[in-house]
Amino acid sequence: MVDMTGYRDHTMLDISVISAVQELACAAQTRMLALTTVRGQVFVRSRASIVAGSAARLEEQADPSWPGDPLSDYPALAACIARHEASCDTVCSQGRHLLWLPIWIGDQVTTCLEITNPTPYTGATIQVIGGIVSVYRNFQNLLDYSERDSLTGLLNRKTFDDQLAKILQSRGDVETDAARPADQERRHPGDTERQWLAVVDVDHFKLVNDKFGHLYGDEVLILIANLLQSSFRAQDRIFRFGGEEFVVLLRSITLENAQKIIDRFRMNVESHDFPQVGRVTVSVGFVSISAFEAPVIILGRADQALYYAKSHGRNLACHYDELVANGLLNTIASNDTAEFF
Repeated sequence: MVDMTGYRDHTMLDISVISAVQELACAAQTRMLALTTVRGQVFVRSRASIVAGSAARLEEQADPSWPGDPLSDYPALAACIARHEASCDTVCSQGRHLLWLPIWIGDQVTTCLEITNPTPYTGATIQVIGGIVSVYRNFQNLLDYSERDSLTGLLNRKTFDDQLAKILQSRGDVETDAARPADQERRHPGDTERQWLAVVDVDHFKLVNDKFGHLYGDEVLILIANLLQSSFRAQDRIFRFGGEEFVVLLRSITLENAQKIIDRFRMNVESHDFPQVGRVTVSVGFVSISAFEAPVIILGRADQALYYAKSHGRNLACHYDELVANGLLNTIASNDTAEFF
């Protein structure tokens, strides 16, 4: 319990709780499952796991766009969730027992603990595991409260800084030529899979507040947040950066797909009917993420592309490198911590 509540990170909290459950229950395997809803259908994928005799590990999917297995493939778990139950026990095809404990946050389940064992557990053991799950749920709530924007429910600016730092660290492992000279041109590990940062700004938002009032302005921001969540993929991270500005971290896709997903969101906003306000549009600037550059440089380039979109008609999604290649933007002279225009 001390280890579990000592973390301030969802990932390490997952590792800690499955390690604790594995040890206390002497299980064959323990997994933390994520439940995500995509176009009205619920999918299940493993987020972290531990097998008897091994250390706990995070589960990295080869295809980040894969949402997981349909919940319908787990009929006992689906029935447990439909009945709002705290746990359910079933026997899998190999004869082993599966114990599922959905993590209820209000009336929603986005996480579930799965324990596999050759024999069923006693009521006393399930009660102990249920207590650990309750502590885990409460601590998840505390982390969410500190990491999320109170108006939109999106991740906040502080969380963005932490997430970007983690992505840059993981990109550094991929980009093996990290020892390049400081004056060498920046390189990408290939044109296949990349990570992207997109800055989103609501067009003419001040006019919305001035004309309709701040209550309607807040409603526009909430609806934009909902459109962000429904337009981007489950593995992408969405943040409210402040005011009418949002940031999205897109994971491991090509430029063509990044452009397609960002444009889909932009067009979803354009076609949405905002109550009382009517039509609202957004401008977007985006850039690929490289471990060779400081966060302030990456964010500055996305901001440059956003500024270009806003000064050339708005309701546009502009790619920084494309603008530079076409001579529409000048590159920023920079060092590791600052930008000079």
